[in-house]
Amino acid sequence: MALLKRSRPADDGQATPPDADGRMPLMEHLRELRNRLAKAVLGLVLGTVVGFLFFDRLWTFMTGPYCRLPEAHKLKEGECTLVVQGVFEGFMVNLQVALMFGAVVSAPVWLYQLWAFVTPGLYRNERRYSLSFLGLSVPLFVAGAALAYYTMDKGLALLLGFAPGNVIPLISMDQYVGFLMAMLVIFGLSFELPLLLVFLNLVGVLRYQMVKKHQRLVIFLMFVFAAVATPSQDPVTMLALALPMVGMFLIAEVVMMAHDRKADRLEAERQRLLDEELDGPAGSEVSTTPGAD
Repeated sequence: MALLKRSRPADDGQATPPDADGRMPLMEHLRELRNRLAKAVLGLVLGTVVGFLFFDRLWTFMTGPYCRLPEAHKLKEGECTLVVQGVFEGFMVNLQVALMFGAVVSAPVWLYQLWAFVTPGLYRNERRYSLSFLGLSVPLFVAGAALAYYTMDKGLALLLGFAPGNVIPLISMDQYVGFLMAMLVIFGLSFELPLLLVFLNLVGVLRYQMVKKHQRLVIFLMFVFAAVATPSQDPVTMLALALPMVGMFLIAEVVMMAHDRKADRLEAERQRLLDEELDGPAGSEVSTTPGAD
């Protein structure tokens, strides 16, 4: 049976012991995966329960962009009111919001379980890069989601402004939550793209020269992606997504350039020392005076 690398000591004293290389049978590996998934799901369930309990406060926060709209775009003047278009829509919205909150607050639990399961199979430098990538990806995602939250009202106002003056938009809870979640996820994941480029560069998959060669095309594709990916597809939201992406892409280029230059210097020095080591014995043989014996 195939052997996989062991990630932690067995909890059961009768479990199959690891071999000399710290590996364990496939069934032990699958059993550990099951245990870690159970812990991650338990954390998600507990977070979801808390989300149900605090739904009113969460809903007040989530409807902030809609409440910032001009009075002409609201159902009731002076009130922040949405509508329900189905019997089960209110419950489903509660469930969606609670699940989203549970996934956020339980992130330390399921991220740790994922990291503890994967990290034993990585080399030391891969662990360091992965941990750094994870530590930077979380604040970048939060920054992108925060940008979406504070700019979403402008996109909504622009879209609703196309309706005639005698038309009142009826936005349901489900439609609004879907729009909000799409904006948060798209902005958050988009902010991860420059970090992904740096990660690929650090592990030796992508070189700076390759990125520099296609720089204009990458920037153009970022604007195209922002125009297509944003649910509102208005120029304000598109620019709010594209401009930070371009800025972080340029910063990523600087980091990649510095890393490649350092790597090239180290490689050149290593090659020089290797050449000196290979040439040393040959040079000493040539300088040996014949007939000395």
